[in-house]
Amino acid sequence: MSTPRIAVIGTGFGGIAAVIELKKRGFHDIVMLEKGSDVGGVWRENTYPGAACDVPSPFYSYSFEPNPRWPHRFSRQPAILDYIHGVVDKYDVRRHIRLNAEVTGAAYDDATGTWTVALAGGEELVVDVLVSAVGQLSRPAYADIPGRDTFAGPAFHSALWDHDVDLAGKRVAVIGTGASAIQFVPELQQEVAHLDLFQRTPPHIVPRMDKKFSPLHHKVFEKVPVTELAERATWYSVVESLSIAWVYSKPLARGIRALSRSHMKRQTKAKPGLFEKVWPDYPVGCKRILFSNNYLPALAQPNVDVVTDRISSITPTGVVTADGAEHPCDVIVWGTGFKATEFLAPMEITGAGGLPLAEEWKQGAHAYYGMTVPNFPNLFVMYGPNTNTGGGSIIYFLEAQAKYLGDYVEHLVEAGAPLEVRADVEQAYDDAVQAELGGSVWSQCTSWYRQADGRITTNWPWLGAQYKARAKFRAADYEAVSR
Repeated sequence: MSTPRIAVIGTGFGGIAAVIELKKRGFHDIVMLEKGSDVGGVWRENTYPGAACDVPSPFYSYSFEPNPRWPHRFSRQPAILDYIHGVVDKYDVRRHIRLNAEVTGAAYDDATGTWTVALAGGEELVVDVLVSAVGQLSRPAYADIPGRDTFAGPAFHSALWDHDVDLAGKRVAVIGTGASAIQFVPELQQEVAHLDLFQRTPPHIVPRMDKKFSPLHHKVFEKVPVTELAERATWYSVVESLSIAWVYSKPLARGIRALSRSHMKRQTKAKPGLFEKVWPDYPVGCKRILFSNNYLPALAQPNVDVVTDRISSITPTGVVTADGAEHPCDVIVWGTGFKATEFLAPMEITGAGGLPLAEEWKQGAHAYYGMTVPNFPNLFVMYGPNTNTGGGSIIYFLEAQAKYLGDYVEHLVEAGAPLEVRADVEQAYDDAVQAELGGSVWSQCTSWYRQADGRITTNWPWLGAQYKARAKFRAADYEAVSR
């Protein structure tokens, strides 16, 4: 198998990193299957007002493709999508892409050692290696609230923003207070007549050290590239320190909690009682910590109410809370996040012997370093189980995974047969990961990091640097599969 046929599902940061690495190693028989009409993944889909990255752009970008012309330190969605377009063009990725090609499933053929990939239109493709790069944050989640479908006005998820709906002068209900909501709520507050924010559990918020990069900054970054490397290294250290706090240093975690409390107290003093509503009662780091300078001041405005009573139902005209009060509204915006623990769904994947991936993962998704799964030869997952970061940049992880994929495919060619991770190796790895996560800060509250049964399937339990150091391809971890 000198030139394996490779299919990559998804054209976000993970899929693009995978293809660039494979091409660098001389593998060019690649097709990228994208269900949307453009590349970009979450940065194509999320166009809500104020959409931006909460990791500084010098670190939230490929190490091999620094961008000296970021408009801001914390870049907005259009700038990130522009960056992705630029990378796709520069590295000759675009010619591999098929847009509007939604994958519905894939089946491994034991006899031929190949994957048959099914597309929504009925077409099938046969490939040797299947790479899923659909990510953890691609399928919007909604709260299961009685009467949700009875609401008579416009209602949409933040990841599927309806820009045709005019919110000026309207009464708007926002359900959810996660990373997206803290970005779009300040934008909405300035436009709407009234905003009710329905909060189940508040996030810890720390200052957002944003900066608009001037033409002078751009010139210095371009002429003296080491300055941009220094900016990247600085922010690597800052965000990795969050992981150090959650994993290794309770004193550092206490310092971050104190910083958050001071920041949140200062920003809510204009509205008596607001701080008590928005200050979390769980350990710092258990949920994703958020960076914002304008969210809490927006909540302090007279046209915003923070509602902490549980929602009991939705009616055609508004939201009813457990205390019996109805909160009338014209529009509902769901800021309820994503189905992060349902990896690869809704695609139906079957492996060796016809084993459904859903069956392999019925107790929770698991994979060796988040990438390879027993009984699924030549299936590779980018941003898979337990590779999310509680503090760093996912692109750092994706680059490590792309390198692993390159080594994997090179060994596959040498072996001349499909490769499958050894079940005992993957099981020992998963046991170690879950043992560490069981005592981690993420086990101490309910969040999108956890399944309903408490198993944490999203987060890597140690530092990003440790992932990069440990996630190295070793031929001994795999066995060739006879056809």
